[in-house]
Amino acid sequence: MTSTIPTQNHKFIANRVSLRGKVSEQYAEILSPEALDFLAMLQRRFGAERLRSLELRETIQQQLDQGWLPDFLAETTDIRDRDWQITAIPSDLQDRRVEITGSTDRKMVINALNSGANAFMADFEDANSPTWDNMVSGQLNLRDSIAGTIEFYDPSINKLYQLNPKPAVLMARPRGWHLLESHVLVDDQPMSASLFDFGLYFFHNARQLIANGSGPYFYLPKLENRQEAELWNQVFVAAQEALNLPIGTIKVTVLIETILAAFEMDEILYALRDHIVALNCGRWDYIFSWIKKFQHRSDFCLPDREQVTMTSHFLRSYSLLTIQTCHRRGAMAMGGMAAQIPIRADPVANAAALDKVRADKLREVQDGHDGTWVAHPALVPIAREVFDQHMPTPNQISVVRDDLKITAQDLLTLPVGSKTETGLQQNICVGILYLTYWLSGSGCVPLFNLMEDAATAEICRAQVWQWLHHRVVLEDGRTVDRSLFQTALTDAIQSAKVVLKSRSQLVTSDELQTSFNRAIDLFVQLVTAERFEAFLTLPAYQQLVDA
Repeated sequence: MTSTIPTQNHKFIANRVSLRGKVSEQYAEILSPEALDFLAMLQRRFGAERLRSLELRETIQQQLDQGWLPDFLAETTDIRDRDWQITAIPSDLQDRRVEITGSTDRKMVINALNSGANAFMADFEDANSPTWDNMVSGQLNLRDSIAGTIEFYDPSINKLYQLNPKPAVLMARPRGWHLLESHVLVDDQPMSASLFDFGLYFFHNARQLIANGSGPYFYLPKLENRQEAELWNQVFVAAQEALNLPIGTIKVTVLIETILAAFEMDEILYALRDHIVALNCGRWDYIFSWIKKFQHRSDFCLPDREQVTMTSHFLRSYSLLTIQTCHRRGAMAMGGMAAQIPIRADPVANAAALDKVRADKLREVQDGHDGTWVAHPALVPIAREVFDQHMPTPNQISVVRDDLKITAQDLLTLPVGSKTETGLQQNICVGILYLTYWLSGSGCVPLFNLMEDAATAEICRAQVWQWLHHRVVLEDGRTVDRSLFQTALTDAIQSAKVVLKSRSQLVTSDELQTSFNRAIDLFVQLVTAERFEAFLTLPAYQQLVDA
């Protein structure tokens, strides 16, 4: 048994687990000796396999760099051809027509759970800046919400926020396999951020969730293949055995948000068949994955980000394939996020934005999706209206799209569109602004009437790298070279300064100004580097740790 955790801001060592982050009296409730033992067990059992999974990613990337293109795997034909189904879906996950997502900020958690959505995905990943305080306080916030004791008082408006009697079903998204939690060392090595986020949430809340009539439900991000799904399955089995819970108590939804995972949907469902209930079309990371995986191919350069919509053939094909695959296996197929948010100061622009949301949700429900995502509580009624009108049943699993024949070529068809200086400048501006807030501790940021998170910021910086690296020719005939990039950068920085000045008094603070300067330096470093950085959050996280 480990010893008691001190509340001072210094390293705590017990059972070869070291905490580099502060451990206040409240944090110690989450970082209990028993919880740390549980985390250490997971890390020791699965840390090495996690590293092997990341090595496999590198191997496959090297093959892609040499010209290989993905296809449906010959060695798993039997899995795709056989008739099999996942295990039963719990009753409180049968109807997921509208889900809302957001960070684990205390006020955000309450508002999302009270939003009227069927489910809330509390995000430790792309909508969260992974400061130590954010990650630990987020665990406390979710624990309190599950216990029904969560409250938040806002003195600026003299308002107390509390949970409604029937909140949304809670789901948590841990960070991806590629990330570390550097504030926790197990055997002198930083532990997996995935295992940290999952482990703490599961350890503290699984039994209470079951007592509440629900269960420990998770979203899994950025999987690239069946091996990574199988690793998660092994983690779930070990975790349930450690707490003496039946296998299958954990239920998960996997985000299909990498181009490689699109070719292994059946295999991912099969690997997690005792635990999985759905796949989700994580459209923004999927676009980023396209750029990243085909980074060395000039013939795979995408047009302006705003032109790459879900009606593009490669994205529509992946959405339809998700529906077909899931329903054949008895799983749900969740639609993706419309990034639009309400524009309160401009009724005309607001109406246009909401029309885009309606059209997006109408496409999803008519294609056969079982539910969809929104990023703002004001969009919940709009999405619900569309799904209620066209989906009178709790879901559409019975709609088996045997009419579809999605090929590898469908998934690899380059969308048509233009590449413009405006698109270049907008990518730079959004990328720098997002990084500014991320480095200041905010991972979900409204910018230019869209909700930006790490996934959309990844598109911005990846596309700039792609265009610059391949010297893309713009619509006006100019080539994206260092000179043109520098011009666009200068203009984007000025635009970013205007945004910062207009929205918050914090623009005058030394902290935000420092973050802005660091964001510019990091963005320029990422997009001008000869080697493409796999995730911008890797070097950015190191800055958080070093700060």
